Amino acid sequence: MAIIDRGEAGGARGQPPEEKRPTPTLRDLARHPKARLWAIRAGVVLVVGLLFAIVFNPRVGLTIAVAVLIADTVRTARAGGGSEGSYPVSPAERKTERQLRGLEKAGWRALHARAVPRDGDGVSDGKIDHLVIGPTGVYAIDSESWDRRLPVRALSHTRLFHGPFEMKDRLDEARWEANQASRLLSKAMGTEIPVQPSVAIYGPPIPWRWMSVRNVDVYSGAKAKTYLRKRPRVLTPEDVERIAAAAERVFPSKFDLVRPSSTEFDRGRRASRHPAGAAGVPGDWSRLAGTESHAAPYPGPPTF
Repeated sequence: MAIIDRGEAGGARGQPPEEKRPTPTLRDLARHPKARLWAIRAGVVLVVGLLFAIVFNPRVGLTIAVAVLIADTVRTARAGGGSEGSYPVSPAERKTERQLRGLEKAGWRALHARAVPRDGDGVSDGKIDHLVIGPTGVYAIDSESWDRRLPVRALSHTRLFHGPFEMKDRLDEARWEANQASRLLSKAMGTEIPVQPSVAIYGPPIPWRWMSVRNVDVYSGAKAKTYLRKRPRVLTPEDVERIAAAAERVFPSKFDLVRPSSTEFDRGRRASRHPAGAAGVPGDWSRLAGTESHAAPYPGPPTF
């Protein structure tokens, strides 16, 4: 039984007293991951302001410096803020997200950082980096940033290496997450929805356009948009909107979850890693034609 000292000052009745947060020091600020970026931006603003102050006058220099600071802040906000709101993601995910935004006018829909079931062996972290729905199908993209000094190679479409390291765990993770996305989307739509797993790699050069390794498409992250657009068209604009609407209901944002799992998601742990007709299998898209988004009763998204 937990014992709460109700007589201590600073805490409400029945609540533990609030802990005092230590005041950050200059050393703590210097160790911040973005400290170097802040210093560079401050330096640029200072140099620009001094140049205009020397050429014209101090008032003009100050005005230009403030304008540069505002413009840089707006540019950073637009580059970093995706449709999914503010959440902690890797630089590789940001790069892919920017590419996907360029496909929206062409009828593509993308959901970022969406939660899926974790597996029992700890292969997946329970997050699809990018769930993309478009004319050429549905994709679960895992954005990876790898050391550019180590080469990437594949062996017989079954093994992927980054230097001396085999990346089987990355392929297993991508395939598991796509399989779970396919399972839950198919249940929501009342028909089979194949989801193709893929890994977009940033850093080292990739010696192929895209290659299927263990049923996972692997390609350079810079070519993610090309990879999606160059595949055969299988969905109509109406199909894309219906699947995207179902995905919005089924997959909550990974960073909005109160608890990491649910009853619905826990059942996914017992599902096969390679369910029939799921990721890596083209599937029969013709079954989607003529179906309605409410073809089968759907109990709603998992309750957290």
